[in-house]
Amino acid sequence: MDVRIQNMESLASHGNIPGRKAVLEILEAGLEGSDPYHNTEKLIRIDRGRLIIGNKEFEPAGAPVSGDEVIDLDEINNIYVFGAGKGIQRVVKAIEDVLGDRLTGGHVIDKKGHPVILERVGVTLGGHPVPDEDGVEGCRKTVEMTKNLTENDLVFTCVGSGSSSLWTMPVPGVSLEDIRKVNYMMQLEHGVPTADLNPIRTHLDMMLGGRINRYVQPARVIHIMTKDPGNYDSLVHHRRWPPVLPDSSTFQLVIDTFKKWDAWEEAPESVRTFLEKADPEYETVKAEEFKKMMAHSRIFGIRPGLHQTALPSAMKKAEELGFKSTILAEAMGHVEAQQVARLLSSVARTIEHIGQPLTPPCALLRSGEMTVAIGKETGIGGRNQEFALSAAQDIAGSKNIVMASVDTDGTDGPGIQFSGQLKDMPSCLAGGVVDGFTLTEAEEAGIDISAELKKHNTSPALWKLKSGILATPNISLLDLTVILVLGHC
Repeated sequence: MDVRIQNMESLASHGNIPGRKAVLEILEAGLEGSDPYHNTEKLIRIDRGRLIIGNKEFEPAGAPVSGDEVIDLDEINNIYVFGAGKGIQRVVKAIEDVLGDRLTGGHVIDKKGHPVILERVGVTLGGHPVPDEDGVEGCRKTVEMTKNLTENDLVFTCVGSGSSSLWTMPVPGVSLEDIRKVNYMMQLEHGVPTADLNPIRTHLDMMLGGRINRYVQPARVIHIMTKDPGNYDSLVHHRRWPPVLPDSSTFQLVIDTFKKWDAWEEAPESVRTFLEKADPEYETVKAEEFKKMMAHSRIFGIRPGLHQTALPSAMKKAEELGFKSTILAEAMGHVEAQQVARLLSSVARTIEHIGQPLTPPCALLRSGEMTVAIGKETGIGGRNQEFALSAAQDIAGSKNIVMASVDTDGTDGPGIQFSGQLKDMPSCLAGGVVDGFTLTEAEEAGIDISAELKKHNTSPALWKLKSGILATPNISLLDLTVILVLGHC
């Protein structure tokens, strides 16, 4: 795979140059380790006219069927792939390469700004985090392709992070514009975490909440998730994501979630009316229905355990570079990016000053997703960029600390969707890297970091400071934050 960080030389040309070079090597290792292509190859293979799907590492614990799924290709009429997610094409590309001309076709939706790399499966580039008409059209194409499936057809579904936005086909009576308003209001203005937002999206949509299983019946189905395979019982009975599996939420839970975030009265009237009616016809797929439809099908998660994040690859590289490494959090909860920056900057400062709780040189790593509630501001940035620019204030003057954070899909925040005012810079950055010299560099460049943070306008500031990370897109495995403490002060 090609190098993912595209502006490495510029990023490492100033400030704490040794520290920047090291942290960028670690980030690059983590980003390269995010590629799901090879795990997909480990799951699917052809041997003497038989399609073999299986790998113990990728099976949900307690699944009713275990071991290899062996399919005689002479008995299969068509093979299709349907799905959505940021960077999902890397999974589907592996399927294309394994099956070759035995693959009939299909359709997937990736995030705008990602290159189209598939040859046999159609690709729509849709809006994320706010859905758009292109995504809706991609869903229509998907549903149209499912209309004539038979029990002699095989369907792969492939879903990853971002699929709940990219797979959008509004329920009757609710317009796309109202769906867009809900997404923007909840995720960007209120900073609602994905776990709370997903049931809302699911109940306002005709693709999510396991509904794809209704469309593809009676075909045989293989669900591939870019996540930990987890536990079968939990996946089927207690989940609200991924969207190909049954949904355990309810209309009432969705209403309660709006009220929890003081957003019920802000919701469009069509949305409130639809949710209050709670028409059973539009309820999501529940466990019992799913199990009946999936009697001859399977579920796999191609990111087992810790490997569903970029942490193992990043940690390995940090150790190779001589840094004692510690994982602070595998999936740090949804907290404001600036709060995380203040906390981790304080930890780094303590290590630098007194050598506690770790002795330099050391690396601190975390994964998970941060949030940014922008209110009515219209600045361009993302949670990882917000983390980096905020950290620059807290580590100012340090000769030993370098802090960096990226979204592993290569596109941090809304990015390309709302980048109309950007000039002379890329439409979307992956994150940022800062050190103890960044604040001084900003002052010399006439950049008021505090003012830019208040406007959540981090991309232009970081790019001007040669501290905004530009990366190629791929699958999303949450965020990756790396903090290096090179020595004592």
